[in-house]
Amino acid sequence: MPDIPVLWAIAALLLFWLVGAYNRLVRLRTAVVRAFAALDQALLRLQALLAECDLAPAQVQGTVQAAQQALQAAAGQFGASLAQARQQPLQRGAITALAAGLAALDGAWQALVRAREDEDGPVAVAPWRAQWQICQTHQQLARTQFNTAVAQYNAAIAQFPPS
Repeated sequence: MPDIPVLWAIAALLLFWLVGAYNRLVRLRTAVVRAFAALDQALLRLQALLAECDLAPAQVQGTVQAAQQALQAAAGQFGASLAQARQQPLQRGAITALAAGLAALDGAWQALVRAREDEDGPVAVAPWRAQWQICQTHQQLARTQFNTAVAQYNAAIAQFPPS
């Protein structure tokens, strides 16, 4: 039968190992939340661009008006999915909904830009297209950082024993 000091040493070693593993998971979770905050800022810039752009004046009818309405609907869906993802950045369903909302928003934006180009020519929408591309680039970088942080967190959870 092992001595009592040996059992205490093993128990202490196990306790310190568990505390270290827990602290590592907390650090990785914090990194995910920070990465999502950067992604959130990029997505907020994208929403601000939508709010300030005026690609479909009120007097325009037909395709442009329909595209503007589709963009407004997509922006609403995107806003709802972003709010959900803010509350649960590590939930797969929330992030999947956010990705779907972003894809719908991008599709509606592209349809509106094409409709305005058909009406007024490419020069009329070139500044908005450039701003959209800048926002997309920032968002893509933030998304890559978020995905990397999530992958590291998930790998740490799946690792047994955690170290």
